[in-house]
Amino acid sequence: MSDSPAPAEAPLPQKSPRRAALASWIGSALEYYDFAVYGTAAAIVLNRIFFPEDDAAAGILKSMGVVGVAYVVRPFGALILGPLSDRFGRKFVLMLTLFLIGGATFAIGCLPTYEQVGVLAPVLMVLCRVVQGISASGEQASAISMSLEHSHDRRRGLTTSWTLQGTQFGSLLATAVFIPFAALPEEQLLSWGWRVPFWLSAVVVVAAYVIRRKLQEPPAFEKQGRQESVLDRSTPLGISFRYHKAAILRVAACALVNTVNVAFTVWAISYATNGVGIERSTMLWVPVVSNTVGLLVIPLAAVLSDRVGRKPVFMAGAVLSGATMFPFLWAVTEQNTLLLFVFGALMHGGFYSLANATWPSFYAEMFPTPVRSTGLALGTQVGFAISGGFVPVVAAALNGPEMGNWVAPAIFVLLIGLGVAAVASTAKETAPRSLESIDDLHMSRTEALEVIRLEGRGEGRADGGATTTVRVPEDR
Repeated sequence: MSDSPAPAEAPLPQKSPRRAALASWIGSALEYYDFAVYGTAAAIVLNRIFFPEDDAAAGILKSMGVVGVAYVVRPFGALILGPLSDRFGRKFVLMLTLFLIGGATFAIGCLPTYEQVGVLAPVLMVLCRVVQGISASGEQASAISMSLEHSHDRRRGLTTSWTLQGTQFGSLLATAVFIPFAALPEEQLLSWGWRVPFWLSAVVVVAAYVIRRKLQEPPAFEKQGRQESVLDRSTPLGISFRYHKAAILRVAACALVNTVNVAFTVWAISYATNGVGIERSTMLWVPVVSNTVGLLVIPLAAVLSDRVGRKPVFMAGAVLSGATMFPFLWAVTEQNTLLLFVFGALMHGGFYSLANATWPSFYAEMFPTPVRSTGLALGTQVGFAISGGFVPVVAAALNGPEMGNWVAPAIFVLLIGLGVAAVASTAKETAPRSLESIDDLHMSRTEALEVIRLEGRGEGRADGGATTTVRVPEDR
């Protein structure tokens, strides 16, 4: 009797760049809505109801520190959620983080104040920020990996840039939502007004769930999951640390470009409203305008990176945005409203968006599909943790107890931008390559090194065959 034919293997899913881009966009919008709404609230009101101090500068410093908590824990989230994305799928992590970060943000709006429960209030605030930070670390890496692997080769920069379009929209939405509540009488703002923007995150969670629930895993991820590989004996985390340390460190250093964003959207608002005396509503409109400009610049910059390369666009954005911090802070100090908006839009909406549009594809292409989320999460979250965790505190310290020194924070931001550009210049240009060739380039070397490692431990080849001499391809 003849053997039954083997069941046909299910075809790989088709690429869905538009759906993947939309799913990434709305998740990033939620993530950065949550981060921006806390940063805005911290600069304006939370220091007074969660960290009351006789010294206003001390209260501000503490509230800025809690802004940093969510960034500091992000590398720990990357250690968990990055490997989960590479092992169980991009969609699995995207659905998990959606409810974690949304739930934590909604919970912040429900917290009791320091006056009501004492020190328990800031403790609960910190716990919510920890959940936000851990969730965000997996959300962004999985969203970028999903959109990159669903994208057509000549549009990877544009497709992945929608993730950052989401961050711009989320930041814009958070600030815009806060404007009418910031204009409330102080008693109403301090009692219930500040809570509503946090509760509104529930709307974004529902919208994101509807969009993401029907999204399929990208074909590149499905394909590598069906192929036997010597790497199957190891974990994404182990492979990343053994063979992609240089890429992780490079991404971490480049991710410090986030310094510009944090200084602009968090510390500068606090400096302007508490140190200079600019009206809260005026200062909140500045990021609204800059993020609106960014929504227009990001797709143009992403298309440019697809045509001329990732490196030149990213490096230009890092240096020019850092340099423009000088005229922006000068305009804040001089209370020149017109120039405040002009330089804010130019720095954050224009120059920073060059780097912001490019980094998703630039960083993600430094890793192969089997460890893309892990490597991307580790690198970006270490960089974000350093910039988001310490920039508000460092800038506030450089600003001085009298909040009168704006030059030192500006120098600090420029130096970071120059350092980021220098590190980015050492990366390989991947824009002209297909995603398949990028995977082949990374994987041939990674698998060869893993074979050598296993044979050195006496484990032989993955298929049980005899040991063999393996040539390690150049990491060119």
